[in-house]
Amino acid sequence: MTKKQKKGSSSPVSKGLVITIAVIAVAVAGGVYYLWESATPVNVDHPVFATATNVYILAIHNDQGYAYDEQSTKTGKKAISGVNIDPSIHIPKGTLVSLHVINEDKDTGSDQDLNIDAFNVHTRHLKYFEAQTINFLADKEGTYSYYSTIHPEMKGTLTVDP
Repeated sequence: MTKKQKKGSSSPVSKGLVITIAVIAVAVAGGVYYLWESATPVNVDHPVFATATNVYILAIHNDQGYAYDEQSTKTGKKAISGVNIDPSIHIPKGTLVSLHVINEDKDTGSDQDLNIDAFNVHTRHLKYFEAQTINFLADKEGTYSYYSTIHPEMKGTLTVDP
């Protein structure tokens, strides 16, 4: 036996290996925490691992004033022509919804927001061309209003079908 083997333990572990394992453990824990938080919709207290249905709502200003407009992902067409102003959105119950709210008010440059109280959906005040995505679980049937606190004339309905 050599002197080094007699003085140390039978399986020497380097300080660098311990630090490397600790850094990896912290990175994995941070990643798990991020995934857990990002998979938890705003209206429930647990993650929902499902493919979200994307709904795009544009906050606009046109000849008729301030309004919401929906950009349908089902048809791939933009309805900004005024055809789908203050749209009624229909979602099946149990759907994970990824709501994308975009301020496209280039006319006045006003801040915009969107709220759906029944599902705890409240965007921040969005500046021109800012967007915010909020995930929520459409877990209760019924028709619910969505509205703006900044421009009370902006409104629409969200219907959760059985």
